Amino acid sequence: MRIAIYSHYFLPEIGAPSARIGDFATQWQADGHRVQIATCFPSHPTGVIYPGYKRQLYRKEELGGLEVHRSWTYIAPNKGFLRKSIGHATFWISAGCLSTRRMPAPDCVIGSSPTFFAAMAARACARRHRVPFIMEVRDLWPAIFVDLGVIRNHRIIRLLERWEMNLYHSAARIVTVTESFRENLIRRGIAPEKIVTITNGADVDYWRPESVGTDALRQELGLQNAFIALYIGAHGISQGLSAVIRTAERLRNEPRVRFVFVGEGADKEQLVREAGRLKLTNVRFVDSVGKSKVRNYYAMADVCLVPLRDIPLFDTFIPSKMFEIMAMGRPIIASVRGEAAEILRRSGAAAVVDPEDDQAIAAAITQMCGSGLMTSEMGIRGRRFVTANYSRRELARRYLEVIDEARAIAGSGQGK
Repeated sequence: MRIAIYSHYFLPEIGAPSARIGDFATQWQADGHRVQIATCFPSHPTGVIYPGYKRQLYRKEELGGLEVHRSWTYIAPNKGFLRKSIGHATFWISAGCLSTRRMPAPDCVIGSSPTFFAAMAARACARRHRVPFIMEVRDLWPAIFVDLGVIRNHRIIRLLERWEMNLYHSAARIVTVTESFRENLIRRGIAPEKIVTITNGADVDYWRPESVGTDALRQELGLQNAFIALYIGAHGISQGLSAVIRTAERLRNEPRVRFVFVGEGADKEQLVREAGRLKLTNVRFVDSVGKSKVRNYYAMADVCLVPLRDIPLFDTFIPSKMFEIMAMGRPIIASVRGEAAEILRRSGAAAVVDPEDDQAIAAAITQMCGSGLMTSEMGIRGRRFVTANYSRRELARRYLEVIDEARAIAGSGQGK
């Protein structure tokens, strides 16, 4: 079977979209299917083209055995709603004009959203070749921007919501990453049998407990004897990292506890300024690193932080990093509610507190810092839990079943 995937984000970029699509595509390829990826040139999150690439209209390459078609887009850093939206919109146009025309006809097309533009390019490809279109919903867009206050104009909101529903209705199947997303779409009138939840997970063969290189990394950071609380990922408006800075201020006099932030994002400069204003010597900021170095940072950490903003919509979110952290055998302090909190409590691998509750985060860190046995046991439980329930290999198999269902519907001539 030939599977085409359209996504604005892809390897070698790091982050949840790239990891999800890369892992699934690699597994499907290993199972004998031909997978093609339509994406843009890697620049996320800094807005700087990655080494080995340059600005050009189109490039075809093989990456880890996958056939990747890259097309030109307007490039911007991961900050500023308007500039990012322009970048996504240009991918819709360039993917259709440059990549779709060069890709062999697929048997099924997946469009990964947000934003809608990659899904629009995927739907156009599916219509061109008269094959089923599957829409993957990784965030509720535009709802997330409405709740965060980024979009306030009611006319624009209504227009985007009509656009959103049109895409849902035109898809043969919709794949959501959380059960809460699925329930949201059902409440809005999408047929339940059309929507399937396939959560994020972890490649448990890649993300595994290890300690190789951790001493060298600790020495490089000057943290040889520290208890390290690590946050790694986007420094954006969704993560609520100002609460972690407040936590660091609460624990500034704890001699062993150190906070390490790794990554980039729209809020990073503000976070650095705030840490400087408070004269926090227990906080260290590190630029974004590649996937292999991410593994080293996880292995170095004593506990990993998984925070979200205190916004009701985020109760429906499941941060994908928590599966990788558990696969690495590291304990978690998660300031989340809803589905993510339920999963983590079942795992026995995390201390779960309310979002943006810096006092509770500080108390959990203090407790873990004083009990190495507790953190070790939590790590062991997390590894077992992810291996049993959230292995990417099993999730990829379930996704293939959804693709087969979509193709069967198209073959039978049933309406969408």
